[in-house]
Amino acid sequence: MIEISREGSLWRVTLSRPDKANSLTRAMLHELAQTAETASGEAKAFVLTGRGKVFSAGADLDEARAGLATDPVWERLSGAIAALPCLTVAALNGTLAGGAFGMALACDLRLCVPEAKFFYPVMKLGFLPQPSDPGRLAALVGPSRAKLVLMAGRKLTADQAMQFGLVDAVVPRETLDAQVDELCADVLGAVPGHVAGIKRLVG
Repeated sequence: MIEISREGSLWRVTLSRPDKANSLTRAMLHELAQTAETASGEAKAFVLTGRGKVFSAGADLDEARAGLATDPVWERLSGAIAALPCLTVAALNGTLAGGAFGMALACDLRLCVPEAKFFYPVMKLGFLPQPSDPGRLAALVGPSRAKLVLMAGRKLTADQAMQFGLVDAVVPRETLDAQVDELCADVLGAVPGHVAGIKRLVG
C-alpha cells in the first residue's frame, strides 16, 4: 500500500490504496515514518504523492475508531518529514483530508491538481489535531485561516488553498510529475551539504 521508488537521490513515495481513497492504516503510517527516517542520510529530494484521484482521506475509518486517530505515529511521521535535510515536496494528486494533512504540512513545498479539496474535520469528529499541525498550518495561512479550517470546518478548493498560501502551485494533473521533477532538478545536482545548508538558513 506504500510504493517507494528511488531514482538516485530522488525518493518518490506513493500512497497506493486508491480503492479506499488512500486512507491510512497504522501499518502504512509506520512504513511511511520509517521511510522518511531512512531517507535522512540518502535523499536530496523526497516526494510524497498518491495513486488515483485522492491524495489521502486521512485515517482508515475502522482503525480510527480503534484508536488510530490519536496514535503518536502521526506525529512521528510529520516530525520525520520535517527533519529531513533535503527538499521535501507534497505532490497532491487529489483531496487532502484529516490526519493526512500532517505529512503535507511538514513538507517544504506543496503542489496540487485543480480538483483537490482540503479539509481537516477534527472539530466535528471530536478529536484534537496532531500537535504540530496547527502551528504549521498557521505558519502557512495565518492564525485566523487556520481556525477557519480546524474550528469552522471550512473545506477549501484548490484555488482557495493557493490564495491562502496552503499550496505553492495548482497544476494540471497530467503535468504534476513533470513539475515536481523540475522543482527537484537543482537540488539533485547539488552536494547534500549545500542542500541541507540552504534549508537550515531558510528555517
